Amino acid sequence: MVSKPVTCRSIWRLALLISLVACGAAGKGAPHRDADLVFLGGDVRTMDLAHPHATAIAVSGDTIAAVGSDADIQRWVGKQTQIIQLKGRTLTPGLVDAHCHLYELGQDLEQVSVREAASADDAARIVADAAKTRPANAWVLGRGWDQNKWAGQAFPVAATLDAIAHPVLLERVDGHAIWVNTRALQLAGITAETKDPAGGRIVRDDKGAPTGVLVDNATDLVYAKLPVATPEERERRIRAAADMAIAVGLTGIHEMGIEDATADVYMHLADAGQLPLRVYAYLRGDPAHLERLATHPGPRHGNFQMRGVKFFVDGALGSRGARLYADYDDAPGTRGLWVTDPDVLARAVDAAVAHDWQVAIHAIGDAGVGAVLDAYLAAEAKHPGEHRLRVEHLQIVAPDDLPRLVKSHAIASMQPTHATSDMPWAEARIGPKRILGAYAWRTVLDAGVPLAFGSDFPVEHVSPLLGLYAAVTRQDAKGNPPGGWYPQQKMSLDEALAAFTSGAAYAEFAEAQRGTIAVGHAADLTMFADTLAPTTMLLGEQVMLTIVGGKIVYRRPAQATVTPP
Repeated sequence: MVSKPVTCRSIWRLALLISLVACGAAGKGAPHRDADLVFLGGDVRTMDLAHPHATAIAVSGDTIAAVGSDADIQRWVGKQTQIIQLKGRTLTPGLVDAHCHLYELGQDLEQVSVREAASADDAARIVADAAKTRPANAWVLGRGWDQNKWAGQAFPVAATLDAIAHPVLLERVDGHAIWVNTRALQLAGITAETKDPAGGRIVRDDKGAPTGVLVDNATDLVYAKLPVATPEERERRIRAAADMAIAVGLTGIHEMGIEDATADVYMHLADAGQLPLRVYAYLRGDPAHLERLATHPGPRHGNFQMRGVKFFVDGALGSRGARLYADYDDAPGTRGLWVTDPDVLARAVDAAVAHDWQVAIHAIGDAGVGAVLDAYLAAEAKHPGEHRLRVEHLQIVAPDDLPRLVKSHAIASMQPTHATSDMPWAEARIGPKRILGAYAWRTVLDAGVPLAFGSDFPVEHVSPLLGLYAAVTRQDAKGNPPGGWYPQQKMSLDEALAAFTSGAAYAEFAEAQRGTIAVGHAADLTMFADTLAPTTMLLGEQVMLTIVGGKIVYRRPAQATVTPP
């Protein structure tokens, strides 16, 4: 018998009841030891629906000992208690990015950024300058180009990069296409005779010759020629990226699609107590080779766990790889790519669920989302249980698929900044009717679908504050468009915060330990420099403290006010 699906709202109510019972046990007169850390005088947003606000909390060891008013918490103060005066500042459960690429961020920090390039020629100049510092024959790697920001919006070509002697590989901003020079094409053996691989496209000129842009699975033809990272390189990148993440208030992330070699480095760091935030990881799965999934997911290693597997059903909207039910409005005759054939995907989902892997699938186009729901509904019927299957991005949903999304019990893992990044051109891609089901987190939330928010960094910027701003305003940094882009999809600030906290915790089976500020929960906390408000102030907001398991892992230099008792 299949149990009734558990939504974020019902989980929050359950967490509330647990919290109230625990608070009663730790109430006035109950025995307790002095707290190690106390916060007083603030705007404490607990994400507890019945008691959403408090002014103070007490932390003992790695857990929250008490939540309430300043008067309630004062009795937890002892001689050794560290007191942090919030002075009206906002304190939330630790923010979690529910879809990102931490290791890729570390790679990105070491590569050439062409995000600010105003044209293909401008990008080539940036790369040429960087190449001067690279050893001869070494690959020059970079990321961030977006032809939609350039005049004419045409894909770039290899010839623009051919003055650079090194082989060059530049990822598109979404990571679903690459731009290479002729030398890189030659090293990869790509010619006019090279066939498009399944789920990929080699962009060609009118004579059939490769132009220098490869989309989705075709990118593997070039990636296969890159040197394999050493464990030392992987560790360096993880450390650098983790430092950046905690500095913007993230206490945890969901690492979306990594190799076993990267997971091994994460485990090493976690076992040594050197991973400063919680990492819930997903193996990058190969639907054609499922032997790895025959092994049950491994145990938690300190702050690291890899319980899930990630697949791709389609590509990205910006490179027209997202799979649609009908043609692109701005490219008749084109419907995108099946990065994974739907039948193959369904078999992979079944195999993963059978061995207790949590499945997350990248799905952006409406047909891609539909294929994922087909696979999930079949797996749920065959393997009843609490699987918490996830649809990553859920960017375009056809009206007929929304009830199927609810029926599947799937989690909607969405990224608010994708909407504000894509809004200048997205409607041209899919037209005025389909856009109503795109980036539609209010529709999803109101349908009762569990919602978790992330950023997809390094595709987007790291700070979750940008995601909060996008979710509540649906505007760019200049406040455009007035009133917001399709403003009916706006969320309240607390709803957006919940998607980055309790929603993210639910998406990793951790709602009983994290995601709300409640007695007995892990002391994962994010403290801001001001009182948060759903305005442009979010764009300039600063994080004062990031706390993981009761330990301050990031402190804004010379800013946080900490006083003795």
